[in-house]
Amino acid sequence: MKLSVIIITKNEAKHIVGCLESVAFADEFIVVDSGSTDNTVELARDFGARVETTSDWPGFGPQKNRALDLATGDWVLSIDADERVTPELAREIQAVLASPKAEAYDIPRLSEFCGRFIRHSGWWPDYVLRLFKRGTGRFTDAAVHERVVPQGPVLQLKGHFEHYPYPNLDALINKINRYSSDAATMMYARGKRATVFSALGHGFWTFVRIYLIRRGFLDGRHGLVLAVTAAAGSFFRYAKLSFLSDQRK
Repeated sequence: MKLSVIIITKNEAKHIVGCLESVAFADEFIVVDSGSTDNTVELARDFGARVETTSDWPGFGPQKNRALDLATGDWVLSIDADERVTPELAREIQAVLASPKAEAYDIPRLSEFCGRFIRHSGWWPDYVLRLFKRGTGRFTDAAVHERVVPQGPVLQLKGHFEHYPYPNLDALINKINRYSSDAATMMYARGKRATVFSALGHGFWTFVRIYLIRRGFLDGRHGLVLAVTAAAGSFFRYAKLSFLSDQRK
């Protein structure tokens, strides 16, 4: 079974080589880049990837579908540039392709925050559907929080991704700002509305869910920071939605 790896990038020079090296067992590497100003494209091509560049940014879901449409393998593995396939997961994927029992597989993801892998706070196991038979699934058109919609049953793998999304707190705060804006725009387009008081409620509930219910306190200082920033992200998402309602009257 031929395996295609698909990756979308923008300014991922720090990550792209390590990502591609972790999936070196694949047969094809597809990279769709949305205007990198570093040497992401050159590094990917030097590795042997097919790289296509786009002049626009339609959102994560549509961009990943662009990469998916370029794949020619029997199976597709979607991976982000800041993720790595562990050796255990690589062996498991190869075994699955040799004798598949389903057409789609969820893969657990272990994420790092400021130098520490987070095993609570709702971060582990963070199952993501990333391995599927080509033609049996596509990404949603969501600008953020996209996901693969499969046609059939989904099984779970035991091996995991390692995820390196936030080397420092600045990276997390910047992402919260970008994502909350995109999410507010999507919610407004779907007809949702909010007030500053509902924003406060969403923020408070997010903190309780992550720090208490999902035992973020067991992650120490990192868990507290993650709970507070997630609460802030939820608050900003709905606060921005409330201002969108004012601006577009």
